[in-house]
Amino acid sequence: MQSPPPLPNQARTRVPVEFRGNTREWFGIWIVNLVLSIITIGIYSAWAKVRHKKYFYQHTYVGERNFDYHATGKQILIGRIIVIVGLVLFTVLSAIPVVAIFIFFAFLFAIPWLVVQSLRFNARVSSWSNVRFGFLGSYGGAAKITILYPFLAALTLYIAAPYADRARRRFIVSNHTLGKTGFEFGAPISKFYKAALAALAWVLVTGAVLGFVLVQSGVLDGLFGSLESIESQPPQVELGMTLVTYAALFVVLAPAGALYYAMARNIVFNHSTLGGVHAFRSTVPPLRYVWIVVTNAIAMIGSLFLLVPWAQMRKAHFLADHTEMLVGGSLDDFVGSMQDERNAIGDAYSDIEGLDLDIGI
Repeated sequence: MQSPPPLPNQARTRVPVEFRGNTREWFGIWIVNLVLSIITIGIYSAWAKVRHKKYFYQHTYVGERNFDYHATGKQILIGRIIVIVGLVLFTVLSAIPVVAIFIFFAFLFAIPWLVVQSLRFNARVSSWSNVRFGFLGSYGGAAKITILYPFLAALTLYIAAPYADRARRRFIVSNHTLGKTGFEFGAPISKFYKAALAALAWVLVTGAVLGFVLVQSGVLDGLFGSLESIESQPPQVELGMTLVTYAALFVVLAPAGALYYAMARNIVFNHSTLGGVHAFRSTVPPLRYVWIVVTNAIAMIGSLFLLVPWAQMRKAHFLADHTEMLVGGSLDDFVGSMQDERNAIGDAYSDIEGLDLDIGI
């Protein structure tokens, strides 16, 4: 069945996305999760992840209706055990030269299956306004985005990387459903190349400026001089390398990644629709997002990571403030139709599908 023709944004009702999380409240949950995960040698981290997702989902609203997360710690733990056992078997069997090549290809061809299972699981255990999401992606589609397109990107010296990234995001978005209604994604490739070029320009410009500053200040000369006499000055060498590494991370690499993420997020939201009728809008200012990411990282490191909850709240509020849904008609009518579909597809999912690989868009 074909989707109805798209509506112009002017004919849609703008519904803001709100995040209502509280730093103090979230800090209490976060610190308990951390302590219990340490005490149980990571076992409790499965339940910690569920509490984390539940809090952020349940405090994110679209038109006074919030999201929810329905997985259990047991499901996540079972999924992790399956993955860990598989990796251990892979490592052990790979030590046998005769079977190593077969194990490698077996693992390679298992990756698309794992991706599909993870996306399907996360969709089924997520809901909005009591309506579950779904994922209909196939093994063949997953193989393209995990094996074929990354290989082609590497083969072209990553000139085709934006193409591969758009294909990955299109596979994820276009195969998701809310109830029975599917999402659609149709962003042009030119926008992804523009985002990639912006990130590359940031790396080249800031890298050149940082290199110039380090040369003019004599830091690099001093570092190379210490390298020549490393036996007599190991502390200076280690400190110099640490400073240069952090400077490159906070000035060049992290901002470039944040810049691309913000631009790609806007592209994905602004070119996605639900059922061909309802649209989305993201207006994240790329440079402001870079500032959020970098200052959050500095605050977390400077506080020995005690400010992680504050940084997470700050980022979540910022992204929600620049996101909205454009509803084609009445939101109540839309939700009503979705809830009717909920009864048709059911809410069942298997306990052994607890694979959560965090494959985001």
